[in-house]
Amino acid sequence: MRQLPISALGLDVGRKRIGIAGCDGTGLIATGLMTLERRSFQQDVEVIRQIVAERQVQLLVVGLPYNMDGSIGFQAKQVQKFAGRLAQALGLPVEYVDERLTSVQAEQLMQAAHQSPSRNKALIDRKAAAIILQQWLDEQRQNRKPSEPEG
Repeated sequence: MRQLPISALGLDVGRKRIGIAGCDGTGLIATGLMTLERRSFQQDVEVIRQIVAERQVQLLVVGLPYNMDGSIGFQAKQVQKFAGRLAQALGLPVEYVDERLTSVQAEQLMQAAHQSPSRNKALIDRKAAAIILQQWLDEQRQNRKPSEPEG
């Protein structure tokens, strides 16, 4: 029996913005969808709820900003708190991905494309969300047993 790919939403949660990414129908490629300027928790939930409904999302993948020594600091605790409330509001499970260097990777991708990271903070958040989700998708594929069919 073939297992269908899961529809997941990648989130890069910051204090001012949330980068949002989705994956294609095969569950192979993550793409930045939008950057949400944060207002209130309720307004943020409503925007994300619409995306969840449109894309039939089954799982939230949230980047967790561990400290460089691997510990969970203040910002990571804030992200966990927000993600827990969001998951509860949407009735979806949440998984975390180590996102320590995703913003750096996103900035490097932008510089390679001759885009200015300092003038495109929202784009960095969206790209970081895509990197977070791609990392999770790649881990899911690697953790599949060889006997399990892909997608």
